[in-house]
Amino acid sequence: MTMRPIGDDDLQGLVDERLDAARRREVEAYLAQHPEARARVDRLVALGEEMRAAFASIAAEPVPAQLNLTRIVEARRRPQRPVWQAMAAGLLLLLGGAGGWGLRDAVSPVPTGIEALAQAASMNYAVYAPDHTRPVELVAADRDELAGWFSARLRRPVSVPDLSGSGYHLMGGRLVATAQGPAGLLMYDDGHGARFMMLMRPMSVPGDAPMQPHTSGTSNGYAWAQDGLGYSLVGAADPAVLHPLANDIRRATAKKI
Repeated sequence: MTMRPIGDDDLQGLVDERLDAARRREVEAYLAQHPEARARVDRLVALGEEMRAAFASIAAEPVPAQLNLTRIVEARRRPQRPVWQAMAAGLLLLLGGAGGWGLRDAVSPVPTGIEALAQAASMNYAVYAPDHTRPVELVAADRDELAGWFSARLRRPVSVPDLSGSGYHLMGGRLVATAQGPAGLLMYDDGHGARFMMLMRPMSVPGDAPMQPHTSGTSNGYAWAQDGLGYSLVGAADPAVLHPLANDIRRATAKKI
């Protein structure tokens, strides 16, 4: 019996784990002979992992009560109110919504300063640290080019810390976007699969800010500001491991900037 041709639906089905055992074996055999298709599937799998990591905290939140299926069914069984009552309720909702929108910043203020820096670092770590295809744009061999690139975009001299003395080696880096403007991202690893990421960007307030711990999902970090430049180190490691490393970075950057 001739095997049915492998198409895009089969590749996506493999990524989504929707194929039966027989078809999965056929697709895997096809991928073994077609490296470009294999690379495409691996990238789709990596993107799925990045999305799950980036939105893990949101996915873990409980379903809002108003979206509970039992509550929706009960609401539909209730007798309908007269039209005038519905109109009055709609007006109240409109006024309440306008007031709520006006107070949104007071209720949920946008993070600023070190808090915003820490948040941006954690979000970028969740996206790029799990990427095994292209976690960085420029590799470690381009250290000088990285420093020049960051310095030009951040509009101030920036160095790339050497952490080999602490057991961590530079993988490379890239420019990323934050709500406060461009930031430089540097990725390091320990040679055994553990990755750490450092984010740096100019702060709106010049001067220094003391080192502060922060946590997001499964990652921990430390953020601080030095001479108006903010730094945040993030990794899926115990704070006891990260804190000395953050101190090493602070000392290294103080010497070179």
